[in-house]
Amino acid sequence: MLYATTPAHEKRRLFRERLASGELLRFPGAFNPLSARLIERKGFDGVYISGAVLSADLGLPDIGLTTLTEVAQRAGQIARMTELPAIVDADTGFGEPMNVARTVQTLEDAGLAGMHVEDQVNPKRCGHLDGKEVVDEPTALKRVRAAVDARRDENFLIMARTDIRAVAGLDAAIDRARALVDAGADAIFPEAMRDLSEFAAVAAALDVPVLANMTEFGKSELFTVDALRDAGVRMVIWPVSLLRMAMGAAERALDTLTDEGNLVSQLDAMQHRADLYDLIDYQGYSRFDAGVYDFTITKE
Repeated sequence: MLYATTPAHEKRRLFRERLASGELLRFPGAFNPLSARLIERKGFDGVYISGAVLSADLGLPDIGLTTLTEVAQRAGQIARMTELPAIVDADTGFGEPMNVARTVQTLEDAGLAGMHVEDQVNPKRCGHLDGKEVVDEPTALKRVRAAVDARRDENFLIMARTDIRAVAGLDAAIDRARALVDAGADAIFPEAMRDLSEFAAVAAALDVPVLANMTEFGKSELFTVDALRDAGVRMVIWPVSLLRMAMGAAERALDTLTDEGNLVSQLDAMQHRADLYDLIDYQGYSRFDAGVYDFTITKE
């Protein structure tokens, strides 16, 4: 009932233990708190919170328009609804190194298990768009050092994302990743890798976990979990997939309303009300306060 029972610091500890085991962890992207609970129910290892999704949810493009306050509030709402660890996209850290430090502590307080900060310039762009620019290496390293120095829970994951592959090639991406690890990054997110061999090259060059971004319609092929595991990847995210699926379904429903005047033909495609009530644990609330929540859930 209400929120997760596992405290944030315990989620972080358990997450770091699993990450250290060497297994590949699967983090679908949640677009709201309810979808995070569904991700947990379906047996995944964690929840990812995408900056692109948070921007799109506000009707904005993913170009660095969201604020730390907006991201922390929504990410906290998602993280508290699941027993799984939640990792959030912190873009470029929302400012200079001191802002990055504040971002880390704000996201710790919001209950996140970790975050990633990237080496793009401001205003940033979606990682799979052309025309990106990255900051110089000293600036990128300052962001990571600030993040590491600011955290109070040693298990809060500081992941460094580098977008330099699209700008200067794979060798530059590996060199930048090594420098970011030396600066204290716990994991590396190499954005927009072209094929499995590139993921394998990055993973082989580093002693920390590597994350693969399996976003649709981007620069990378949509590799299977097994293929990524064989390439040495230890975390995989599908950041926008559930939002894309949900918006596609919403568009089809609206077209059906226009064409048919009702949604009778779409009932089989909907989550049943009883299943929704089960997911949000209406019965738990009923047990807690039968005087307020006094009803029976039935299939209709």
